[in-house]
Amino acid sequence: MGVLMGEGTGQAVSSDLELWERLRSADELALTELFHRHSDAVYNFAFRRTSSWSLAEDIVQATFTAVWRRAGEGRLDELTFGTARPLLLTVARYECANAARSSRRLTALRQRLGTLGGSTETPDHSALAVAKVDDERAMSALRRALAKVPADQREIVELVAWSGCSMAEAAQVLGVPEGTVKSRLARARRRLAGLIDLDTTEGTQ
Repeated sequence: MGVLMGEGTGQAVSSDLELWERLRSADELALTELFHRHSDAVYNFAFRRTSSWSLAEDIVQATFTAVWRRAGEGRLDELTFGTARPLLLTVARYECANAARSSRRLTALRQRLGTLGGSTETPDHSALAVAKVDDERAMSALRRALAKVPADQREIVELVAWSGCSMAEAAQVLGVPEGTVKSRLARARRRLAGLIDLDTTEGTQ
């Protein structure tokens, strides 16, 4: 039960439910498989929240590290749905908030150092940095448009319209009733009409 057959391979493929139960027993192989399945979803969610590729990468690492730590401590919640994505995005949401606080502290420090003289710029040696700039600028523009709606509605857009979560999954991530998710999304659609396409679930890859 909970095991599927890989197409064309004849090999058993564990469901998220089975992998999560193994993870709750601190099974490292289960964590690895879940990472392969869901790291892109966490990455895209984090990028849409931060408009930064590098921060998104850090948040993916922090998310799965936190999940592994909770598993080792016996504090990992049971899976409610057939997919681990809602619980992973719940953790990612928390890590995004942590990253935002850290970023503000770093900005304040750089500003403080700037008043003392010397350069406060941090060089970016990534070979892909130039190619990523346009994506980050485009995402920043979307974030500015999304800033026109209240924070509780923005979260619904991020989860349902951009991350492809169902209403029920988004409700679990946010800890609110499913009806609240539907009403907030409807209000966000009205506010953002013509600014952001909320019907697509395809994100930046």
